[in-house]
Amino acid sequence: MKARLGAAFLFCCLTVGAETASLSADAIVQQYCAATRSQDRLKQPSTMDVEIAASLPQLKKHGKLTALRRVSALGRITYERLRFQGDGTIKKQIINRYLAAEAEAQEDPSLAVPITPENYNFKYKGKTQLDGRETHLFEVSPKRRRQGVFRGQLWIDAATFLRVQESGYLVKSPSILLKKVAFVRKYDIRDGISVPRQEQNVVDTRLGVGRAELTVEFSNYSIDTGEVPEIQH
Repeated sequence: MKARLGAAFLFCCLTVGAETASLSADAIVQQYCAATRSQDRLKQPSTMDVEIAASLPQLKKHGKLTALRRVSALGRITYERLRFQGDGTIKKQIINRYLAAEAEAQEDPSLAVPITPENYNFKYKGKTQLDGRETHLFEVSPKRRRQGVFRGQLWIDAATFLRVQESGYLVKSPSILLKKVAFVRKYDIRDGISVPRQEQNVVDTRLGVGRAELTVEFSNYSIDTGEVPEIQH
C-alpha cells in the first residue's frame, strides 16, 4: 500500500513538474498578470518598518531615515515616527526627493506604469535560482519611451507567478539634473502578496557631486487591522 501511495505521489510530482516545464513564455506572462490582478484584490491595509540610507560618496556625506510606513487598502502610502540621523544635505537633496517622487507617483497614476504586455515587451531568458527560489527570468523593455518605465530584468516566482525582483534603469530621467537612474527592487511573498523587501538606487547626477546612492530596507510587514477603511469617491 505504501509503495502504491509513494508511486502515486511521485507520479503527481513528475506531472506537475512536466506541466511547469512545458509552459510557454506567453503562458508564464499570462500567469504572472493573473497573479498580479489576484494580488491587487487581496490587498489590505498594512504597515512596515522602513530604513532609508543615502549617501554622496564623493563628498563623504551620509544619512539615514527610519519610519513606520503605512499603506492603505487603496494603496496610499504615509509615513509616521520619522527619525533622521546624518548630514542635512542628504535628507534635503536625496531622501526628501525620494519621498516626494513617491508621493507624486501616487497623485499621478500615469507615472505608475504596470509591467504588463500592454506596456512592455517580454523576452524569456529561462529558469534561474534567486535567493533560494526557482524563478522565471525575463528581459523587459518598454513599448513607449515615457516617464516611469524601465529597461531591465523581471524575475517571476515559478510557484506563485508573483514578482520577486526587478532591476534595470529608467529610460527617461525624471529630472534634467539626473543623468541615469539604476535600481534593484526585491520582494518577499507573504500570503499571496508580493511585498517590498529592499530597494537599491544609484543615480548619476549633473550637480557636480558625483553619484548618489540610496537603499531602502523594509521589515516587519503586518496587516493593519486597526485602520478605518477609505471611501473611494
